[in-house]
Amino acid sequence: MAGPHKAPRKAAPPAKRPNEQALALQVALDKAGFSPGEIDGRPGAFTSRALDAFKAAHGLAGASGAIDQATITALGDAYQKPLTKYTITAADVQGPFEEQIPQDMVEKAKLKTLGYSSALEELSERFHAKPDLLTRLNPNAQLAAGTIITVPAVDPMQIPTRQGERPAAETQDAKAATIEITKESGAAVVKDATGAILFYAPVTVGSEHDPLPVGDWKVTGVFDLPTFSYNPDLFWDADPSHGKAKIAAGPNNPVGVIWIQINREHFGLHGSPEPSQIGRSESHGCIRMTNWDVVRLAALVKTGTPVLLR
Repeated sequence: MAGPHKAPRKAAPPAKRPNEQALALQVALDKAGFSPGEIDGRPGAFTSRALDAFKAAHGLAGASGAIDQATITALGDAYQKPLTKYTITAADVQGPFEEQIPQDMVEKAKLKTLGYSSALEELSERFHAKPDLLTRLNPNAQLAAGTIITVPAVDPMQIPTRQGERPAAETQDAKAATIEITKESGAAVVKDATGAILFYAPVTVGSEHDPLPVGDWKVTGVFDLPTFSYNPDLFWDADPSHGKAKIAAGPNNPVGVIWIQINREHFGLHGSPEPSQIGRSESHGCIRMTNWDVVRLAALVKTGTPVLLR
Protein backbone atom coordinates (compact mmCIF):
# COMPACT_ATOMS: atom_id res chain seq x y z
CA MET A 1 0.00 0.00 0.00
CA ALA A 2 1.39 3.32 -0.99
CA GLY A 3 2.21 5.74 1.79
CA PRO A 4 0.83 9.26 2.03
CA HIS A 5 2.13 11.72 -0.51
CA LYS A 6 3.73 14.96 0.66
CA ALA A 7 2.20 18.04 -0.82
CA PRO A 8 4.68 19.80 -3.10
CA ARG A 9 6.34 22.74 -1.37
CA LYS A 10 5.22 26.02 -2.84
CA ALA A 11 7.91 28.29 -4.15
CA ALA A 12 8.44 31.44 -2.11
CA PRO A 13 6.76 34.46 -3.68
CA PRO A 14 9.15 36.80 -5.45
CA ALA A 15 10.41 39.66 -3.30
CA LYS A 16 8.42 42.82 -3.85
CA ARG A 17 10.24 45.72 -5.41
CA PRO A 18 10.52 48.75 -3.16
CA ASN A 19 8.21 51.72 -3.58
CA GLU A 20 10.17 53.79 -6.11
CA GLN A 21 9.04 57.19 -4.84
CA ALA A 22 9.65 56.29 -1.20
CA LEU A 23 13.11 54.93 -2.00
CA ALA A 24 14.04 57.99 -4.07
CA LEU A 25 12.85 60.29 -1.29
CA GLN A 26 14.70 58.41 1.44
CA VAL A 27 17.98 58.40 -0.48
CA ALA A 28 17.71 62.07 -1.45
CA LEU A 29 16.91 63.12 2.12
CA ASP A 30 19.82 61.07 3.43
CA LYS A 31 22.18 62.68 0.91
CA ALA A 32 20.91 66.12 1.92
CA GLY A 33 21.68 65.45 5.59
CA PHE A 34 18.10 64.79 6.69
CA SER A 35 18.26 61.15 7.69
CA PRO A 36 15.11 59.02 7.48
CA GLY A 37 16.91 56.37 9.53
CA GLU A 38 17.07 52.93 7.97
CA ILE A 39 16.35 53.14 4.23
CA ASP A 40 13.72 50.50 3.43
CA GLY A 41 11.93 51.72 0.30
CA ARG A 42 8.61 52.07 2.12
CA PRO A 43 6.66 55.20 3.10
CA GLY A 44 6.69 55.84 6.83
CA ALA A 45 6.64 58.30 9.70
CA PHE A 46 10.43 58.77 9.88
CA THR A 47 10.59 59.65 6.19
CA SER A 48 7.70 62.10 6.56
CA ARG A 49 9.38 63.79 9.55
CA ALA A 50 12.70 64.07 7.74
CA LEU A 51 10.87 65.51 4.72
CA ASP A 52 9.08 68.07 6.89
CA ALA A 53 12.40 69.11 8.45
CA PHE A 54 13.98 69.42 4.99
CA LYS A 55 11.09 71.54 3.70
CA ALA A 56 11.16 73.82 6.75
CA ALA A 57 14.92 74.28 6.41
CA HIS A 58 14.53 75.22 2.73
CA GLY A 59 11.47 77.43 3.11
CA LEU A 60 9.20 75.06 1.20
CA ALA A 61 5.47 75.13 1.84
CA GLY A 62 2.97 72.30 1.58
CA ALA A 63 1.17 69.72 3.66
CA SER A 64 3.07 67.60 6.15
CA GLY A 65 4.73 64.62 4.50
CA ALA A 66 3.74 65.79 1.01
CA ILE A 67 6.22 66.07 -1.84
CA ASP A 68 5.74 68.44 -4.76
CA GLN A 69 7.81 69.60 -7.72
CA ALA A 70 9.49 72.38 -5.72
CA THR A 71 10.64 69.83 -3.15
CA ILE A 72 11.85 67.44 -5.83
CA THR A 73 13.85 70.28 -7.40
CA ALA A 74 15.39 71.16 -4.04
CA LEU A 75 16.36 67.53 -3.43
CA GLY A 76 18.38 67.55 -6.64
CA ASP A 77 19.88 64.70 -8.64
CA ALA A 78 19.79 62.24 -5.74
CA TYR A 79 16.02 62.00 -6.11
CA GLN A 80 16.29 61.17 -9.80
CA LYS A 81 19.10 58.61 -9.37
CA PRO A 82 18.62 56.91 -6.00
CA LEU A 83 20.47 53.69 -6.85
CA THR A 84 24.01 52.85 -7.86
CA LYS A 85 26.17 49.78 -8.44
CA TYR A 86 28.77 48.42 -6.03
CA THR A 87 31.31 45.65 -6.57
CA ILE A 88 31.75 43.50 -3.48
CA THR A 89 35.38 43.19 -2.38
CA ALA A 90 37.19 40.33 -0.67
CA ALA A 91 37.38 42.45 2.50
CA ASP A 92 33.58 42.78 2.53
CA VAL A 93 33.07 39.06 2.88
CA GLN A 94 36.13 37.86 4.79
CA GLY A 95 34.76 38.70 8.24
CA PRO A 96 35.32 37.53 10.85
CA PHE A 97 31.57 37.46 11.43
CA GLU A 98 29.83 36.71 14.71
CA GLU A 99 26.89 34.66 13.51
CA GLN A 100 25.38 34.32 16.99
CA ILE A 101 25.46 37.39 19.22
CA PRO A 102 23.78 36.73 22.58
CA GLN A 103 21.38 39.25 24.11
CA ASP A 104 22.65 38.54 27.62
CA MET A 105 25.29 41.15 28.50
CA VAL A 106 27.54 38.79 30.46
CA GLU A 107 27.47 36.26 27.62
CA LYS A 108 28.08 39.06 25.13
CA ALA A 109 31.20 40.03 27.09
CA LYS A 110 32.73 36.62 26.30
CA LEU A 111 33.06 37.54 22.61
CA LYS A 112 36.43 38.87 21.44
CA THR A 113 34.77 41.30 19.04
CA LEU A 114 31.27 42.59 18.42
CA GLY A 115 31.61 42.54 14.65
CA TYR A 116 28.90 42.10 12.07
CA SER A 117 26.91 38.89 11.96
CA SER A 118 27.12 38.59 8.16
CA ALA A 119 28.23 40.27 4.96
CA LEU A 120 24.60 41.27 4.40
CA GLU A 121 24.49 43.16 7.70
CA GLU A 122 27.83 44.84 6.96
CA LEU A 123 26.82 45.98 3.46
CA SER A 124 23.40 47.10 4.66
CA GLU A 125 24.89 49.39 7.31
CA ARG A 126 27.46 50.77 4.90
CA PHE A 127 24.68 51.86 2.54
CA HIS A 128 22.25 52.91 5.32
CA ALA A 129 19.78 50.24 4.30
CA LYS A 130 17.52 47.67 5.83
CA PRO A 131 18.92 44.21 4.96
CA ASP A 132 15.56 43.31 3.45
CA LEU A 133 15.94 46.19 1.00
CA LEU A 134 19.30 44.93 -0.28
CA THR A 135 17.77 41.48 -0.68
CA ARG A 136 14.84 42.90 -2.62
CA LEU A 137 17.15 44.95 -4.85
CA ASN A 138 19.37 41.92 -5.47
CA PRO A 139 17.10 38.88 -5.27
CA ASN A 140 19.47 36.43 -6.96
CA ALA A 141 22.84 37.86 -5.98
CA GLN A 142 25.46 35.87 -4.11
CA LEU A 143 27.31 38.09 -1.67
CA ALA A 144 30.76 37.09 -2.84
CA ALA A 145 33.85 39.01 -3.92
CA GLY A 146 33.44 40.35 -7.44
CA THR A 147 29.63 40.35 -7.41
CA ILE A 148 28.08 43.62 -8.57
CA ILE A 149 25.04 44.62 -6.52
CA THR A 150 22.56 47.49 -6.55
CA VAL A 151 22.66 49.74 -3.46
CA PRO A 152 21.23 53.09 -2.34
CA ALA A 153 23.33 55.95 -3.74
CA VAL A 154 24.24 57.38 -0.34
CA ASP A 155 27.62 58.39 1.03
CA PRO A 156 28.81 54.99 2.35
CA MET A 157 29.49 54.76 6.07
CA GLN A 158 33.16 54.63 6.98
CA ILE A 159 33.72 52.92 10.32
CA PRO A 160 36.57 54.45 12.35
CA THR A 161 39.84 52.57 12.01
CA ARG A 162 41.36 53.71 15.30
CA GLN A 163 40.09 53.05 18.79
CA GLY A 164 39.97 55.62 21.56
CA GLU A 165 39.30 59.30 22.12
CA ARG A 166 39.46 61.41 18.98
CA PRO A 167 42.30 63.98 19.18
CA ALA A 168 41.14 67.58 19.64
CA ALA A 169 43.20 68.59 16.61
CA GLU A 170 40.91 66.49 14.42
CA THR A 171 37.74 68.17 15.68
CA GLN A 172 38.76 71.82 15.94
CA ASP A 173 37.12 72.71 12.61
CA ALA A 174 33.79 71.12 13.57
CA LYS A 175 30.88 73.15 12.22
CA ALA A 176 28.14 72.40 14.75
CA ALA A 177 27.10 75.28 16.99
CA THR A 178 24.40 73.28 18.78
CA ILE A 179 22.82 69.84 18.95
CA GLU A 180 19.15 70.10 19.85
CA ILE A 181 17.11 67.07 20.90
CA THR A 182 13.53 66.98 22.14
CA LYS A 183 11.53 64.01 23.33
CA GLU A 184 8.58 65.28 21.29
CA SER A 185 10.47 65.38 17.97
CA GLY A 186 12.47 62.19 18.54
CA ALA A 187 15.25 63.70 16.46
CA ALA A 188 18.67 65.30 16.76
CA VAL A 189 18.93 68.63 14.96
CA VAL A 190 22.43 70.01 14.42
CA LYS A 191 22.70 73.72 13.62
CA ASP A 192 25.57 75.98 12.63
CA ALA A 193 26.32 79.42 14.04
CA THR A 194 23.73 81.05 11.75
CA GLY A 195 20.96 78.68 12.86
CA ALA A 196 20.96 76.71 9.60
CA ILE A 197 20.43 72.96 9.92
CA LEU A 198 23.57 70.96 9.16
CA PHE A 199 22.16 67.55 10.02
CA TYR A 200 18.92 65.92 11.14
CA ALA A 201 18.48 62.32 12.31
CA PRO A 202 15.98 60.21 14.27
CA VAL A 203 17.01 59.13 17.76
CA THR A 204 15.83 57.02 20.67
CA VAL A 205 15.56 59.10 23.84
CA GLY A 206 15.34 57.41 27.24
CA SER A 207 12.34 55.70 28.78
CA GLU A 208 9.94 55.93 31.70
CA HIS A 209 12.65 54.42 33.92
CA ASP A 210 15.51 56.45 32.43
CA PRO A 211 14.02 59.75 31.22
CA LEU A 212 15.84 62.20 28.99
CA PRO A 213 17.98 64.46 31.26
CA VAL A 214 16.52 67.80 30.23
CA GLY A 215 19.01 70.64 30.38
CA ASP A 216 21.90 72.39 28.70
CA TRP A 217 24.92 70.13 28.38
CA LYS A 218 28.06 70.01 26.25
CA VAL A 219 30.24 67.50 24.45
CA THR A 220 33.28 66.43 26.49
CA GLY A 221 34.79 63.92 24.05
CA VAL A 222 34.31 61.75 20.97
CA PHE A 223 35.36 58.11 21.30
CA ASP A 224 35.81 55.85 18.29
CA LEU A 225 35.12 52.10 18.50
CA PRO A 226 34.31 52.24 22.21
CA THR A 227 34.22 49.25 24.50
CA PHE A 228 31.18 49.09 26.76
CA SER A 229 31.51 48.82 30.53
CA TYR A 230 28.42 46.96 31.66
CA ASN A 231 27.36 47.82 35.20
CA PRO A 232 24.11 46.07 36.20
CA ASP A 233 23.60 48.63 38.97
CA LEU A 234 22.80 51.19 36.27
CA PHE A 235 20.17 49.02 34.54
CA TRP A 236 16.75 48.84 36.17
CA ASP A 237 15.98 45.59 34.34
CA ALA A 238 19.36 43.86 34.85
CA ASP A 239 19.57 40.22 35.82
CA PRO A 240 20.25 40.24 39.61
CA SER A 241 22.88 37.53 39.12
CA HIS A 242 24.96 39.71 36.80
CA GLY A 243 28.26 41.29 37.70
CA LYS A 244 30.21 44.00 35.93
CA ALA A 245 31.63 43.13 32.51
CA LYS A 246 33.49 44.76 29.62
CA ILE A 247 32.08 44.26 26.14
CA ALA A 248 34.40 44.41 23.14
CA ALA A 249 34.25 47.10 20.47
CA GLY A 250 32.48 46.69 17.15
CA PRO A 251 29.34 47.70 15.25
CA ASN A 252 27.27 45.28 17.34
CA ASN A 253 28.59 46.69 20.61
CA PRO A 254 25.69 48.08 22.73
CA VAL A 255 26.83 51.65 21.93
CA GLY A 256 27.80 51.01 18.33
CA VAL A 257 30.88 52.46 16.64
CA ILE A 258 31.06 55.90 18.30
CA TRP A 259 30.36 57.34 21.76
CA ILE A 260 29.87 61.13 22.04
CA GLN A 261 30.26 61.89 25.74
CA ILE A 262 28.58 64.84 27.44
CA ASN A 263 29.07 66.37 30.89
CA ARG A 264 26.37 64.23 32.44
CA GLU A 265 27.71 61.12 34.18
CA HIS A 266 27.02 57.84 32.35
CA PHE A 267 25.35 59.73 29.50
CA GLY A 268 26.11 60.30 25.83
CA LEU A 269 25.01 60.03 22.22
CA HIS A 270 26.01 56.82 20.48
CA GLY A 271 25.42 54.27 17.75
CA SER A 272 23.33 51.13 17.95
CA PRO A 273 23.55 47.46 16.95
CA GLU A 274 19.87 47.56 15.94
CA PRO A 275 19.20 50.36 13.43
CA SER A 276 15.63 49.17 12.87
CA GLN A 277 14.79 49.94 16.50
CA ILE A 278 15.87 53.59 16.52
CA GLY A 279 12.88 55.67 17.56
CA ARG A 280 10.79 52.54 18.08
CA SER A 281 12.12 51.15 21.37
CA GLU A 282 13.24 52.65 24.66
CA SER A 283 16.82 53.16 25.83
CA HIS A 284 18.46 53.11 29.23
CA GLY A 285 18.70 56.89 29.25
CA CYS A 286 21.27 57.59 26.53
CA ILE A 287 20.51 58.88 23.05
CA ARG A 288 20.81 56.18 20.40
CA MET A 289 21.23 56.64 16.65
CA THR A 290 22.05 54.39 13.73
CA ASN A 291 25.78 53.77 13.37
CA TRP A 292 25.93 55.71 10.10
CA ASP A 293 24.14 58.71 11.59
CA VAL A 294 26.38 58.89 14.67
CA VAL A 295 29.43 58.74 12.36
CA ARG A 296 28.10 61.79 10.54
CA LEU A 297 27.22 63.56 13.78
CA ALA A 298 30.69 62.94 15.24
CA ALA A 299 32.26 64.70 12.24
CA LEU A 300 30.36 67.88 13.13
CA VAL A 301 31.08 68.23 16.87
CA LYS A 302 34.00 68.94 19.17
CA THR A 303 34.64 69.28 22.89
CA GLY A 304 32.41 72.10 24.11
CA THR A 305 29.66 71.79 21.47
CA PRO A 306 26.37 72.57 23.31
CA VAL A 307 23.88 69.70 23.60
CA LEU A 308 20.42 71.07 24.37
CA LEU A 309 17.99 68.43 25.66
CA ARG A 310 14.33 69.43 25.94
